[in-house]
Amino acid sequence: MRLHIKGASTATGKPERIYYIYYWKDGKKIEEKAGRQIEDGMTPARANALRADRVSGKSLPNTERRALKRQKENEVIWTLSKLWKEYKASTQMIKGVATDQSRFKRHIQPTLGNKQLKELAPVDIDRLRIHLIKKLKPQTVKHVLGLLKRLSNFRVSRRLCEGISFKITVPKVWNLKTEDLSPEQMKRLFEVIEKSTHPHAGDLMKLALYTGIRRGEMFKLKWDDVDFQRNFIRIREPKGGEDQIVPLNESARELLLNRPRFKDSPYVFPGREGRERVDVNRALAEIKKAAGLSEDFRTLHGLRHVFASMVASSGQVDMYTLQNLLTHKSAVMTQRYAHLRDEALKRASTLAGQLVNETVQEKETRTPKMVELSISPNRIIVQ
Repeated sequence: MRLHIKGASTATGKPERIYYIYYWKDGKKIEEKAGRQIEDGMTPARANALRADRVSGKSLPNTERRALKRQKENEVIWTLSKLWKEYKASTQMIKGVATDQSRFKRHIQPTLGNKQLKELAPVDIDRLRIHLIKKLKPQTVKHVLGLLKRLSNFRVSRRLCEGISFKITVPKVWNLKTEDLSPEQMKRLFEVIEKSTHPHAGDLMKLALYTGIRRGEMFKLKWDDVDFQRNFIRIREPKGGEDQIVPLNESARELLLNRPRFKDSPYVFPGREGRERVDVNRALAEIKKAAGLSEDFRTLHGLRHVFASMVASSGQVDMYTLQNLLTHKSAVMTQRYAHLRDEALKRASTLAGQLVNETVQEKETRTPKMVELSISPNRIIVQ
């Protein structure tokens, strides 16, 4: 230890002692300030103890401590809210990020937004799950937890921070609801559609029923996507990924040919000021109510199911063709309609058996019966 007597207090300006220590580390002599007598309360004993800690490695040299402090000050604290912003910035061109933003702000940020992934415990996820189940549908709970899991995986891929020390279990939900309409309901629906004064709602419902196109795909549909010469519709950015082409059948063709084209808008069903349509929920709800459909019938999405059910139950279309018509990326979603096709095939098989039996029976009635003749000297007996 080395003592410097010269010095002045920064608070009072009066002279005070300033203590310095020196020691060797990794073959290098280090000299550093231990502290001031008045301001820091430094004494020879405390200075010697500090030097002993430096030599033994219990404490770091001043230069290293300052560097570590600067590092901590500059270190980013990756809370879930900050992690979400980074995730959003890297996925802003991916479809569905707006929905994810809504899920994060409404369901994750209020309780977990200020926490880091490394701070989360299984009980935090359990509490979130229980809280969500009380007010949301199981499928929505699944999506929220799935988003939390994706944020954790994003952290791993970017090496941003420490992650969760346990596995987030996303609940499995069987939510394959398939709507259908009876012939009477279909007739009533068309009657109500014809009376509707909304410029788009009725035609949207008809097009969904004629082609099976999704709601968002119809909102994005432009006149340039409709080929009346070769009779097809180009589906841009479908749910399955790459652009798809679906046939333009005669009913859909006639519907679109009779639709007015709105000035300064490329869209078939334009929204406000000719921009891409966002929703048409109120008008659809009015038509659904007037047609007497159940409250849980999902109008445009439900009519897509009706289209698929009718095609499948015809027994004339295989599942691969139906998958392409519905632009399903995987055959798994199309399989929900397989039983309808199977039932149609069973009916066709039963009909074939009946036709065979009717043919055989008809042949027997036309063919003369075999007779036996018993001949005696006096008479002929037919048995």
